This record gives sequence, C-alpha cells and structure tokens, in this order.
Amino acid sequence: MSRVYNFSAGPAVLPEEVLKEAAADMMDYKGCGMSVMEMSHRSKMFDDIIKEAEADIRSLMNIPDNYKVLFLQGGASQQFSAVPMNLMKNKKAGYIVTGQWAKKAAQEAKRYGEVVELASSADKTFSYIPDCSDLAITDDLDYVYICENNTIYGTHYHELPNTKGVDLVSDVSSCFLSEPIDVSKYAVVYGGVQKNVGPAGLVIAIIREDLITDDVLEGTPTMLKWKTQADNDSLYNTPNCWAIYICGLVFKWLLKNGGLEAMKKRNEEKAAVLYDFLDQSKLFKGTVEPASRSLMNVPFVTGDADLDAKFVAEAKAAGFENLKGHRTVGGMRASIYNAMPKEGVEKLVAFMAEFEKKNS
Repeated sequence: MSRVYNFSAGPAVLPEEVLKEAAADMMDYKGCGMSVMEMSHRSKMFDDIIKEAEADIRSLMNIPDNYKVLFLQGGASQQFSAVPMNLMKNKKAGYIVTGQWAKKAAQEAKRYGEVVELASSADKTFSYIPDCSDLAITDDLDYVYICENNTIYGTHYHELPNTKGVDLVSDVSSCFLSEPIDVSKYAVVYGGVQKNVGPAGLVIAIIREDLITDDVLEGTPTMLKWKTQADNDSLYNTPNCWAIYICGLVFKWLLKNGGLEAMKKRNEEKAAVLYDFLDQSKLFKGTVEPASRSLMNVPFVTGDADLDAKFVAEAKAAGFENLKGHRTVGGMRASIYNAMPKEGVEKLVAFMAEFEKKNS
C-alpha cells in the first residue's frame, strides 16, 4: 500500500527519510545487536544518542549557553502544572488565552495561585490573536504565558507580546522548529514533539538556567521539579529513549535541509498554496483572520455540516487522511507540518477545486 497524505494535527506526519532510517536501525542499531527500544538508557550508546540530539537542537535553534534543554515525559499538558510549580514565587501569573490549550494551562495554574487573564480571543471563537502591545502587566507577575500556535484554531503569534520585562513562557508544541525563534526572548519554551518533531510521549523544554532552582512551590513532586531533571541530564528516571532517538534523526534531517530559515520559507510557500485557494474559493472559507494565520494548521469550512462531512469522506477515499476539523470549530483542518511535502498540499487543493466544481 502506498503512503497517504496525512494531515493529522498530531501525532503527525514524519519525514519519510527518517522513518526509513529508523526502520533500517530497528533490529540492530549501529552494529550493537539490538534496537534503541531495547538498550539501557544508562549505556554509552544511548548517552551518545541523547547528547547528539541536544547538540543538534542547540545548533538548529541557536540556543544560548545559559539555557538548559530537557527531554521530559508527560507531554505539554504536564508542563501546565510544572510551569506554575517551578515559577509562581509571588503566586500570580498572567495568561493570554487564545485557544483550548492556553485556556487549559490557565485553569491548571489557578490551582497554584492567581491567574490574571491579560487578553483573550474567546469573543470570536479564538479566530485571531489579540493585540498584545500594551497589556496591563504589573511587576508582581511571576511570568506571562502564551500558546504560540493554536493547533485547533489555526492562529499564530506573528509578534511576541510586550511583557514589559516580565518573563515569557511559551508552549510552542505545534510550531516547534517550523521557523527560527530568538530563544533569548523567552524564559521558557516548551513543546510536545508529536506535532512537528517526533513521536508522541516526549516534551522538550528549553529553560533559562536561573529559573532552575530548589525554590519551588511546596508539594511539587520530585519529578516535576525542573532542577531534578536538569541535575540528571533528563535521565532521573528512564526517559522516552525511542522518541529522543527519532527526534535526533529529525534534527539531522532539518540541519541537512537548510535549517529553520529554509524550513520557514518552505512552510510559507506551502501554506500560501492553501490560503490562496481558500481566499478565492466560493465554497470553502478559512476561519482565521488573515493577520493571525498559522503556517502549520489551516482550519476551513463550507458552511454546511453535511457538505463538510461529504468532503472529509471523499477526501479520505482519495488518500487525504485526518482532515476532519476539531469539534469546537467543525469543518476541516489541514495540518501541514514540516514533513508534509508541498506536493501534498498542491494535490489537496486540486482535489478541493474538483469537489467545489461538483458541489456548487
């Protein structure tokens, strides 16, 4: 069977080159006679894998020396608790709510202190990023929190909020490694890797070193203290060895393909194919305000739930998988992460044009 075009929001498409390399290594990694899934996380072989992965992501993102890179478990959702537990010294933080995940993170933070909602786009079903140039930020906020790319709603911050000197924490799960970012502008950047970087079960957190201390909220579990993880180089307990290995292969694939500048250009070209079609279509409509559009996740609708369902079913039969939109938006959503080839987007648009002709 040939591979489908997988537009899933996550777990999502991985580069074919990476999958082939992992398949070749599956039974015998580099002549050691076993798979990465079978080796000890304390072995020299795995030590090389994790160190190389860290060196490569540091190179890709130009991560400054005063930031730690941690490979953690529990997904991005576990960091919804870890962030306030490690950072809420004044028991007060600002959250900008631009979708489901920022909303969930804010709700979780309320268990540990006061949450100030600095801005929100809930009034228009999270279809835009609010103006964050002059937020009501006070000195007693421990941090300001954002979800930088909203997988469900297809919005993206094209400019970071003006936090007026307060530390910025960002969940970058669905735009991770899709374009260059200036890590020094953040206190913490973290992302679940299953959308754009690797298989599910791993979250990578990049944390400024001065924030990694024993001064955490009382009752913080040992596993959720960033210091526990940093002091043990992400090996306090058995990590997700397989996911770290696959991410390492993806980092090498990115480096080989020109790094994040090249990836951004490629992603812009890909997204333009789909957005340009949506902007002229009489049947399909994008749901996001143009100034807030994501390069990674593109939600769209016909305005008729039955027609949406018909489109999803026919698209699936034609080899376009996972196009059904999230239940809170309805319609369709195409996630076009790094590993989705431009050809996949072009073929989807050709299929949409054909569908429009038949159903107008």
